[in-house]
Amino acid sequence: MISRRDDADPRQAHKNAIDAARRSGVKHIFYSSLAFAGDLEETSVAHVMGAHLRTEKYLAELSGHITYTAIREGLYSESYPIYTSWFDIHHPADEIAIPHSGDGPGVAWVKRDELGEATAKLIADYAKNPAGFPYLNRVLLLSGPREISLKETVEILGQAVGKPLRLREISVDEYVALPQHGSKHTYHGIDLTREWATAWDAIRRGETAVVSPLLRELLGREPQFL
Repeated sequence: MISRRDDADPRQAHKNAIDAARRSGVKHIFYSSLAFAGDLEETSVAHVMGAHLRTEKYLAELSGHITYTAIREGLYSESYPIYTSWFDIHHPADEIAIPHSGDGPGVAWVKRDELGEATAKLIADYAKNPAGFPYLNRVLLLSGPREISLKETVEILGQAVGKPLRLREISVDEYVALPQHGSKHTYHGIDLTREWATAWDAIRRGETAVVSPLLRELLGREPQFL
């Protein structure tokens, strides 16, 4: 089950999908969660993580009716624009202004295609031996191979575009007022820019810095770095 990350409040959509799966006779659900909340913790200060945590809890409450595997997918390397004030590598600005100093803890960035490959292997393993599947009714963390700070991330972006970039820390109010964010963080007519800014609070607390070996074990090789 792929989460509804394009929705302002996906909780009901997730519940509806799970309930429909149960009615259809589905025995096991793979749920694509998100890798805030640190080392498989049950709380997060990131607004975007709230619906995922509630969905994980709902799946756990269905024990005896259906089994599940919730996969907390690390922050995609490809999603760096969200966390760098919508930096455009094709039209690079000189400065990235975000409500974060850029210092660690940072993010264990991970490639989407490797997350997809690992998830496919989990599904195939379950299909081969449902009763012996080692991840029944568990929450898993798939992360990149190492954690880097947002400041290091900006330095890497600068290397990619061939010029040094400045990272400037601004307040949440200043971030919300930046003109490029209204449309980027608007979902179904609701501007969630301020809610999205809680992601930097979560990064600051180390929620996205946990490095798990599971992705490497599933792939059978070291995951790519950025």
